[in-house]
Amino acid sequence: MLATHHRPGIDVADYWISEKLDGVRGRWDGRRLHTRGGQPVAAPAWFTAGWPRVAMDGELWIGRGRFEQASTLVRTGAPADPGWRRMRFMVFDLPAHGGGFEARLLRLRALTAAARVAWLQPVPQFRLATEAELQARLRLITEAGGEGLMLHRRGALYRAGRSNDLLKLKLHDDAEARVVGHAPGKGKYTGMLGALILRLPDGRQFRLGSGFTDAQRSHPPPLGSLVTYRYNGLTRTGLPRFARFLRLRNDPPPDDPPASDPG
Repeated sequence: MLATHHRPGIDVADYWISEKLDGVRGRWDGRRLHTRGGQPVAAPAWFTAGWPRVAMDGELWIGRGRFEQASTLVRTGAPADPGWRRMRFMVFDLPAHGGGFEARLLRLRALTAAARVAWLQPVPQFRLATEAELQARLRLITEAGGEGLMLHRRGALYRAGRSNDLLKLKLHDDAEARVVGHAPGKGKYTGMLGALILRLPDGRQFRLGSGFTDAQRSHPPPLGSLVTYRYNGLTRTGLPRFARFLRLRNDPPPDDPPASDPG
């Protein structure tokens, strides 16, 4: 399942809510671990030993603000890397379970508890009653270094594609775009990246020049790669306002399959 953006007006009490973890999306098919894009994850054998033989969706997560560490570990494919001792697989869904989300949640809690594997954990889920409570919790999590919140409708069946049954809520919007050019830097950035030239899904282009470390300016995301950027609304022409670089997507998600209107 893929999330759409939360907008005020929903019945908050009808959703289970969790922190949006900044890790690498993973899928366990009961025998092997893959990224969301279908690439095998070369995790050490001990990491998945004792996991339930059922399909699980989750997040390969080291901690808040440690996406790059998690991404590098998953991408390099080195099962002997001691970094795996810090990794956790945070389970948030059971794709093959036929019940609604609340039933799937109860089942995945039971499965992970029975496995007794310290790094296999259910994503903590909680309930709130109002939009005001939701916004207050969002501020607390963001101030503590979290990315935002995920809201999952209690009775929703598991479905492919984007749906209003799964919502994400952040203080800032984010999106993805393709790198089609590198603009050279000036002044202290001479000889380094000045800005990425990005192409939006509708074909329009814009420059992204902030949010980079010096190391990223020295070795910028390559042409053709997909990057995630953060922004504050849109300009009158529909381009991202105050856009800044967030991260390189090393494992782009697959195209969304057609999804029916959730109603």
